[in-house]
Amino acid sequence: MMSMTCHSLEGRAVLDLVACGCSSNALLDRSSVRNYTKASSKGICRGYGARKLVCGRRDRIRCGVSSMKTAETPVPKKTAETLLNSVSGVSQGFPQVLDLNKDSRRPVSLTNLFEVVADDLLTLNQNLQSIVGAENPVLMSAAEQIFGAGGKRMRPALVFLVSRATSEIVGLKELTMEHRRLAEIIEMIHTASLIHDDVLDESDMRRGKETVHQMFGTRVAVLAGDFMFAQSSWYLANLENLQVIKLISQVIKDFASGEIKQASSLFDCDVELEEYLIKSYYKTASLIAASTKGAAIFSGVDSYIAEKMYDYGKNLGLSFQVVDDILDFTQSAEQLGKPAGTDLAKGNLTAPVIFALEKEPKLRDIIESEFSDTGSLDEAIRLVKACGGIEQAQVLAKEKAHLAIQNLECLPKTAFRLALEDMVMFNLQRID
Repeated sequence: MMSMTCHSLEGRAVLDLVACGCSSNALLDRSSVRNYTKASSKGICRGYGARKLVCGRRDRIRCGVSSMKTAETPVPKKTAETLLNSVSGVSQGFPQVLDLNKDSRRPVSLTNLFEVVADDLLTLNQNLQSIVGAENPVLMSAAEQIFGAGGKRMRPALVFLVSRATSEIVGLKELTMEHRRLAEIIEMIHTASLIHDDVLDESDMRRGKETVHQMFGTRVAVLAGDFMFAQSSWYLANLENLQVIKLISQVIKDFASGEIKQASSLFDCDVELEEYLIKSYYKTASLIAASTKGAAIFSGVDSYIAEKMYDYGKNLGLSFQVVDDILDFTQSAEQLGKPAGTDLAKGNLTAPVIFALEKEPKLRDIIESEFSDTGSLDEAIRLVKACGGIEQAQVLAKEKAHLAIQNLECLPKTAFRLALEDMVMFNLQRID
């Protein structure tokens, strides 16, 4: 296991940063480990076995019995480092992961998925422009460009779904102002991160449209992103809930940590799956987890349910990121809105590549050459597909999805819980 420096993790379940597939109620029991052992002896998922990615092994920390650390309970640095260096990235404890072909539900569409919070999303869309502020026409134009670029509004929809699902538990008849403002803040933070990501990645297109920096220049794009981060922080402070302020503020720090971690490991063929999952948490799952937990906090549910909503957002976010990384290899440029294989071309090694590197030494040589030879990128993509990297990444995405579904068991069986489950299935449909 590689050594890894622990970042400030104030207040969160360090164990869950790596999304090892365990939670405070010990999902990986002894029979699960036995099932993994049987699978390994039959040669199933050899790529996982090679990295010893199993929680519960004697030489690894027993993740399932670790207690959750909330935002008000800082984790000692030594403990955090120990956990980060000990937990694994993929659980093999589940003998069966979600299989869309066997699922009895109809295919899920975003229209159907968001139908139960359609009015909430309509109000959100009406408020976003006014929240950004009209004092600067350039910033307004930049905001209109990104807000109008066909975004799915997945994160605020999750806020509304969790808000309504948890409000029913405590008998709230309607969402509070804090619920609605949280959804708006989350979408602003997400938008700001997209603007900055496009600058860092030098991307010319986002969802089939020109990016902000392409239209207005890098300087304006950076300032627009900074402005939205600052504006969202102002509205966040005005919510006057210290627990949520800490939770969401940490997300902004996580974005920077994720970018630094990614930039420091470009073209590094020794990158571990654990490190990839931590980076994916920072860049994607952190915001979703904070969104879902924050919504539960504003509903006034107990800490156990709030933590389960955090786990749901974390596992859903990781599953989404793995699926996105798979699609970078399997979809066309027209479907992606950017050239296929973009991450690999820039040296960002994702789950499919990490798995393929275990089986194909030639792939390492191509990547370490930084695709200097003509046609080498196409050859690398071919090798990733031929070596089973896509299939192993699909298993990883489904395992995280399985955990996300389990995290919802504490909620009453309502249309809102069903929509949260369908969000998980919608994500998996993208690779079916």
